[in-house]
Amino acid sequence: MNKHIYTAVLIDDEEHCIKTLKWNLTEFCPEIEIIGEANTARDGYSIINQLNPDLIFLDVEMPDMSGFDMLAKFDKINFKVIFTTAYNEYAIKAIKLNAIDYLLKPIDKDELKAAIVKLHTANSDVLHSKIQNLKFNLHVSPEQQRITVSTIDGVQFFDLKAITCLEADSNYTYLHFNDGSKILSSRTLKEYEEVLPPDSFFRCHNSFIVNFRFIKKYTKGEGGEIELVTGQKIAVSRRKKQEFIDWITM
Repeated sequence: MNKHIYTAVLIDDEEHCIKTLKWNLTEFCPEIEIIGEANTARDGYSIINQLNPDLIFLDVEMPDMSGFDMLAKFDKINFKVIFTTAYNEYAIKAIKLNAIDYLLKPIDKDELKAAIVKLHTANSDVLHSKIQNLKFNLHVSPEQQRITVSTIDGVQFFDLKAITCLEADSNYTYLHFNDGSKILSSRTLKEYEEVLPPDSFFRCHNSFIVNFRFIKKYTKGEGGEIELVTGQKIAVSRRKKQEFIDWITM
């Protein structure tokens, strides 16, 4: 059975990065057919419109225009996107907050192959919604951002300021909201810990992350206990006690 062939455009301002990516794709990803390259976001935008690829590999940081800004020029994203970036904490958090695929430079061949495998189940309409949310988040303050949540029913978007706490449930996470509702997400609590803004969210326990804005009071004890404005009570682990106190009093 033949593998599905994806036509691809590579967009990166560093020529050596394009050469390395081309080599990796040629060697390890025969289902990718490279049909175009660009060294600027503006040229990339033109090539995408001309060639209509299935997939683009897009560098986040380029001198003329960021990869995020380039995508913002499209009214509809009808192609799949894999971001490529050198370590940039801000960019990576923005991408992770929206559960979008990315590769960290220098690109690892196994991570590249895994990203290609995920293309088979990727949905361009869902990606378009995620990109729209990413664009929104880049132009608002951290407390006004929205998070992408993958559930058994699909993908939903929620205001961070409406989340009271997050609760681990094995490899899943319950998000609790200020209206008393909750939703089960397919991401782990650790994944959320890595992307939520640390000024607003704190992992006080192995099983919980709390939102500062909903803390009603803290009662001291071996680790102590948090009471949220919703009435929910959450333990603070003993090893997190001092760090938590420092966080709420800074």
